[in-house]
Amino acid sequence: MQILQIISSARGAESYSTRLSQGIIDKLLAAHPGSTVVVRNVATHPFPHLEEAHLQAYFTPAEGRSAEQQQAVRHSDEAIVEVLAADVLVLGVPFYNFSIASSLKAWLDHLTRAGITFRYTPTGPEGLITGKKVYLAVASGGIYSEGPQQAADFAVPYLRWMLGFLGMTDVTVARAEGVKLPEFQATALQKGIESVVV
Repeated sequence: MQILQIISSARGAESYSTRLSQGIIDKLLAAHPGSTVVVRNVATHPFPHLEEAHLQAYFTPAEGRSAEQQQAVRHSDEAIVEVLAADVLVLGVPFYNFSIASSLKAWLDHLTRAGITFRYTPTGPEGLITGKKVYLAVASGGIYSEGPQQAADFAVPYLRWMLGFLGMTDVTVARAEGVKLPEFQATALQKGIESVVV
């Protein structure tokens, strides 16, 4: 089994989302010995935000692309190859300003390509990245899975919808939440790891 780990936290080794995603991967490796892990750190090696050059390259047939357009499409092609090769994706999702990190959004933007990772049909859009298991390792300073703050969680609903749009509908969410609240801080990470059954 091939596991793709996406790290999007800017906090390095201190990141709860990265440690939670590693805890999930450790469980997967224990359950599936011999599996391999590919790590893509979009925080330290970010994908560029989409610009006109990227969009022009996407809509130009491969054989007609200029050298500049070939360069512009490179990140997208790399992201797609990595995801298609993976059986399982583990996304580290730090909760930044009630949503995902811009580095993770940029990665998703490069992954979303008409005719390659999704297509439009007479009955609506169809995701073309299928047969994947996805784990979202979400870390937040407060509690957003329930209670009055739940409506402020724009990270998990967006990721569920976006991944589903691309064909990845088997999504499990693990949360290390309340990491900035004294009553939850000590146990938040372990509780998140223990919530995952692989």
